[in-house]
Parts: sequence; C-alpha cells; structure tokens
Amino acid sequence: MSTPISRIPTTAGTGPMSYAIFQLARAHRAYAAAMLREMDVHLGQELLLMQLLDRDGQTQSELLESVGLDHSTVSKSLRRMQEAGLLIREPAAHDRRVLMVHLTDKGRGMREPLAAMWRALEETSARDLSAQQAESFVRTAHAMADAISSHAVPREESE
Repeated sequence: MSTPISRIPTTAGTGPMSYAIFQLARAHRAYAAAMLREMDVHLGQELLLMQLLDRDGQTQSELLESVGLDHSTVSKSLRRMQEAGLLIREPAAHDRRVLMVHLTDKGRGMREPLAAMWRALEETSARDLSAQQAESFVRTAHAMADAISSHAVPREESE
C-alpha cells in the first residue's frame, strides 16, 4: 500500500483513517466536478438528475429526501437546472403549494452521458484495485456510513 503524498497533520495523526477518508472524498469530489463541468452540470445536480431519471415527476420534498440534502441546497440546484433547461417545476394538481419536478427532453438526454461519466469515475477510482478489493471497499464504506449515521446527533439537538 502506498503512503499518501501529503503529510498527515499531527492533530489528525490519531485518526489516520478519518484523514484518509477526507482526502479520498476531496479528490473524488474534485474529479467528479471537473467531469460534470464538461457536461455543463454542477456537482450535486447529477444526483438529482439520476433520481428523476429513475422516477420522473417527483415532488421537491421527495427529491430532498432521496438525496439527503437540505431544502435550500436542493431548491437552488433545481432552480439552476430549470434555468439550464433540464427540468420544469410546476404546482401539483392535488395541492398547488407542492412543486412537482419533471425532466425535459434535454434532462432525459442526460441518462447516457451521466452513466458514462459515472463509469469513468468508477474505473479511475478503482484502477489500482482488484475486483475483490473494490467489493471489500464498497462493503466497508457502507458499514462505516451506517456506523456514522447511527451516531449522528439529530438536527434538532445540534442546532
């Protein structure tokens, strides 16, 4: 296993795994953002697009829940995506206060470019891993995310 290029700060020395996760997340996010910029999509918007590609016509609240982001972030992203012609938002027939989100033809056309981008990101990320190491990493990452989520302080208490 290779040693990271940058030195771990002494304060983070008691948590080398956590620091490695931070570095991985930062590198992965930056590479994904660069790939998305080439598609005129902002980071995070691809997650909303993928949710809508799986099930078009969701409410804004359903999208919020599916991506796990806060209301203002999702609202801003959806506004930008609407301005870019990827989707439309319109009041629901059953309740005009509820916004329904639908992909446009341009938004639906993002399926294959997003899938290709995601494949390329995966291939680059796992380039030096065996299939067994990649599978083990996915299981480990999910277990760690579950452990962290189960210990997270509820929002009401943390505010």
